[in-house]
Amino acid sequence: MDDTTNAAARRHQPVLVRETCELLAVRAGDVVLDATVGLGGHARVLAEASGPAGRMIGLDVDPSNLEWAGRRLAGVDCRVHLVKANFADIASVLPTLGVSRVDVLFADLGVSSPQLDEPARGFSFQHDGPLDMRLDPELDATAADLVNRLKEKELGDLIYFNAQERAARRIARRICEARREGRITTTRRLADLVAGAVGAHPGSRKLKIHPATRTFLALRIAVNNELGNLSALLQQAPDVLAPGARFGVIAFHSVEDKPVKDDFRRRKNERLYRIVTKKPVTASPAERKANPRSRSAKLRVAQRLPAEPEA
Repeated sequence: MDDTTNAAARRHQPVLVRETCELLAVRAGDVVLDATVGLGGHARVLAEASGPAGRMIGLDVDPSNLEWAGRRLAGVDCRVHLVKANFADIASVLPTLGVSRVDVLFADLGVSSPQLDEPARGFSFQHDGPLDMRLDPELDATAADLVNRLKEKELGDLIYFNAQERAARRIARRICEARREGRITTTRRLADLVAGAVGAHPGSRKLKIHPATRTFLALRIAVNNELGNLSALLQQAPDVLAPGARFGVIAFHSVEDKPVKDDFRRRKNERLYRIVTKKPVTASPAERKANPRSRSAKLRVAQRLPAEPEA
């Protein structure tokens, strides 16, 4: 990791740590699966609760995240296994570790500070860099590939459905007009095009968020197939959760939170889950002030019910 990445990693603050630990109720000896281990912030707290008799399994698609998580978890008295894998593959990853069921399953769907702050990753319009946005560097398609390849309608649909951007059609039209003059390859170029399409100045004090925020979010979700992977995680979860196990998800956007809410409700109706959080848990005023990233975080937790005996 370079100095910029290390500094960002040190600044990174995991959200809702106290609430997550309390609601997941990790006990000594539990097998914990952190499906998005990131920089290891939540994982360290959960591993400490599991203790020397427990196991912490951490998954991430980003090798740099795994490297940093390894450092953070190095001194924890718990058996730790870090694996480069997508949480969409939990059902196939766990057997390779000799695990069939877990006592706690957790996923934080946010992007870490080093990923956002490193210009070469291309996630943010705050720094000019290549239009990449791959969480897993082994993925083939980048954001630049989508921006320059998709037809106008496809691009508009992507921006609208992945991020609820009401100006999606205008943005897609402007991007398609601009790319006739040359390939769009940088974050700043794309951000300027989006701002121009909606007639907003990025520095205006009237704007609550940068005009390109939703477009960048939509592209990141598409590049990394985040909604498809989330669907796979939710689908597999009941089969890997031991009876009484708890499953927690932190989402930062409605396009992520709604599938989690709907899945938990459906599993409740199927008598597979008990919903622990009747409403999503959000950050306290103190945490919101100390860590602005926590403002949009929503934590939902469900508990796996034992299988009902057959009649």
